[in-house]
Amino acid sequence: MTLAIPFPAIDPVLLQVGPVAIRWYALAYVAGLLFGWWYLRALCRRSSPPIMDDRQTEDLLVWVTLGVILGGRLGYVLFYNTTWYLQNPLDVIKVWEGGMSFHGGVLGVIGALWLFSRRTGTRFLRMADAVVTVAPLGLFLGRLANFVNGELFGRVATDVPWAVIFPGGGPEPRHPSQIYEAFSEGLLLLVLLGLLWRFTGLSRRPGAMTGVFLMGYGTARTVCELFREPDAQIGFLEAGLTMGQVLSVPLILAGLVFLVMALRRPPVSAGTGTNAPARGRAS
Repeated sequence: MTLAIPFPAIDPVLLQVGPVAIRWYALAYVAGLLFGWWYLRALCRRSSPPIMDDRQTEDLLVWVTLGVILGGRLGYVLFYNTTWYLQNPLDVIKVWEGGMSFHGGVLGVIGALWLFSRRTGTRFLRMADAVVTVAPLGLFLGRLANFVNGELFGRVATDVPWAVIFPGGGPEPRHPSQIYEAFSEGLLLLVLLGLLWRFTGLSRRPGAMTGVFLMGYGTARTVCELFREPDAQIGFLEAGLTMGQVLSVPLILAGLVFLVMALRRPPVSAGTGTNAPARGRAS
């Protein structure tokens, strides 16, 4: 006998006042950015040599927000639904209808960090290491919001007692892949990076934490894609791979390069002095 859990009746709209609706998905983005900023500020305050001061972390929040939104949206347009948006170009700006790509968001944030480092003189790699250490918090909240919306659900699973019947997934029970991703890409990666930052010397090797994050996310996403239903407009690619898996391979390889190069560099020394942020430098 097939076991399944009915999808919980959760309204995707948390609050609506007239034409203005506050959705769980939007709230997850806002909460992820705000809690991430709080955590980032705490990391920077305890770092020696310093990475950024409080004002710089506040300014960076704006840059990262733009990078996430612009990169995530353009990534979805280019990687997942190009044909549709070529035929309906005005729909590109309709971000409230959904459609964001994490891989595109990564590129957007990298661009935002690079521009910010050039503008403020903060060191690019050390700043990136701090940002990726807090990034899984946003991933965790975002995947939970995907579950609330009943979107990005998993493949059919008739032999899994915790399978869920999603409203948009037909009558078959499916893997709650959003929960898998929330805990692997989000919570577990958040804890791992936090422990590495606090109890190892990787935080003082510019690029090391970035490398661990890229490899960790790429690996977790690749595994979770084995349980996640591919996007309907794309389906499976060659050899049964999904677009999420294909896009994760460069992340894993880039992460390995970042980590190896970081371990070959001498760690930055504690204290301020010559290691304080200097305008125009990136390390």
